[in-house]
Amino acid sequence: MDKDVKQLKVSAIRNGTVVDHIPANNLFKVITILGLDHIDNQITFGTNLESKLLGTKAIVKISDRFFSEEEINRIAIAAPQAKLNIIRNYKVEEKKQVTVPDEFTGIVKCVNPKCITNNDEVKPRFRVISKEEVSLKCHYCEKITDQEHMVFI
Repeated sequence: MDKDVKQLKVSAIRNGTVVDHIPANNLFKVITILGLDHIDNQITFGTNLESKLLGTKAIVKISDRFFSEEEINRIAIAAPQAKLNIIRNYKVEEKKQVTVPDEFTGIVKCVNPKCITNNDEVKPRFRVISKEEVSLKCHYCEKITDQEHMVFI
């Protein structure tokens, strides 16, 4: 190896999940919507990493944590190109491409302040109208929410 080349190593995780191909500007959104800012598990993340798919990307490694279907849907809405690597005994046991659901309930707030979901005890419900640049249509007021204006609950 060239003596001028420096190499950084991040310790491997024995068991857990690696979330890869997160848009760099959505890293902290993914951390927040998964509640990773409130757990004691070892978490390693990197951002503004080179990516052929996204230009720049982020990655999160979470030790001893595996995600439910609802959590995977949350990831898909914030990072539709994300890939999950399930790690067991230091080996990638399974690779999953997240998929944006066609419809979902209770993950994102409606942007319309007059929507019933913001003024009553009604869970927000959306139909996905675009899966590339995620865009949502409220089931109740039909207001469109784009990825830039999403507020996760």
